[in-house]
Amino acid sequence: MLEKEVINFERTVIVGIVTQNQSEEKLNEYLDELEFLTFTAGGEVIKRFSQKMERPNPKTFVGTGKIDDINLFVKENKISTVIFDDELTPSQQKNISRIIDCKILDRTNLILDIFAQRAETSYARTQVELAQCQYLLPRLSGLWTHLERQKGGIGMRGPGETEIETDRRIVRDRISLLKDKIKTIDKQMSIQRSNRGAMVRVALVGYTNVGKSTLMNAIGKSDVFVENKLFATLDTTVRKVVIKNLPFLLSDTVGFIRKLPTQLVDSFKSTLDEVREADLLLHVVDISHPDFEDHIESVNKTLQEIKSNDKPTIMVFNKIDAYKHLTIEEDDLITERTRKYWTLDEWKQTWMSNVGQNKALFISARNKENFEEFRETVYEAVRQIHITRFPYNNFLYPDYKDAVEKDDEEE
Repeated sequence: MLEKEVINFERTVIVGIVTQNQSEEKLNEYLDELEFLTFTAGGEVIKRFSQKMERPNPKTFVGTGKIDDINLFVKENKISTVIFDDELTPSQQKNISRIIDCKILDRTNLILDIFAQRAETSYARTQVELAQCQYLLPRLSGLWTHLERQKGGIGMRGPGETEIETDRRIVRDRISLLKDKIKTIDKQMSIQRSNRGAMVRVALVGYTNVGKSTLMNAIGKSDVFVENKLFATLDTTVRKVVIKNLPFLLSDTVGFIRKLPTQLVDSFKSTLDEVREADLLLHVVDISHPDFEDHIESVNKTLQEIKSNDKPTIMVFNKIDAYKHLTIEEDDLITERTRKYWTLDEWKQTWMSNVGQNKALFISARNKENFEEFRETVYEAVRQIHITRFPYNNFLYPDYKDAVEKDDEEE
């Protein structure tokens, strides 16, 4: 008889603050996402803590009373990890660790940990390690607080300081080595991209966990890993896809997220070369998510950072099978009919009716609902790019044929 695998989740609490720039409603949205991130990393959120403040406390992020409440709850409920929704400064992390005797993480650290779990290829592992080293460097002194707790015992202060400087030197050398390694791999990947010939390149972009990999599998008959967790796909996957008689390259890229750590943006810019060099973007959106408009804004902001916001784009609203809206009774004259009560047809009459050069598409990648319309729209967009590039011979020209054959040989 097979025994079921027992997963031991770390008992965790999460912490956030309401400020002038972040309302209570927005905080709840961020904490929902932080809880999903925690689950993805292998944790179970036992309780949420929040506090209204004008700005974060420069010493302990939240107020002294709130930090004492968190400390008491941690002790009484055997909590192993406390996760803060925003990035903590090295001094904040150090001060909090002195008060609360358990692991203290912030949103950045949590995302880095998930990336470390998900990295499969050598390239992805190198990028994640670089981001982790850059995050760790200014926080090394906090790792040596055990020496301070001995109140400067005989012979401890000098060696402690020396050890910190030694570690910093090791981390700096490691960062330099990883950057050189990434440059070498970048050159190799650049050569691989140049060998793909003249085929039109299409890239799937979007927020994490919106169904890009599911759509990739549905279009290209691929076997890209799919899971209902954040950042299930970390490595870029490229496949040749043929719609009707027109072949093109389709790439599935890493998902974006709000408050994306600076270290990850810098480290993964090279991975996003697939987006930069794409001729057409398919911006996939999870329309069943209540905050999908914020997700669109976050993705557009990242696209702007990597200078890819001006590319031809088709908005693909996925998961229409999971979309649910609230209903109001006919005799209810009090409840305000906000966007939460809109049907899909009503959404289609809003700004979605005019998004860029192409009409928005509403599909279910899992059930292949409205898939023929999707394929036809993508085909026409790719064909237009192709005709512009090769005006004299549609898509049956010698160079293109050679490129396709060369791509087949490489695969």
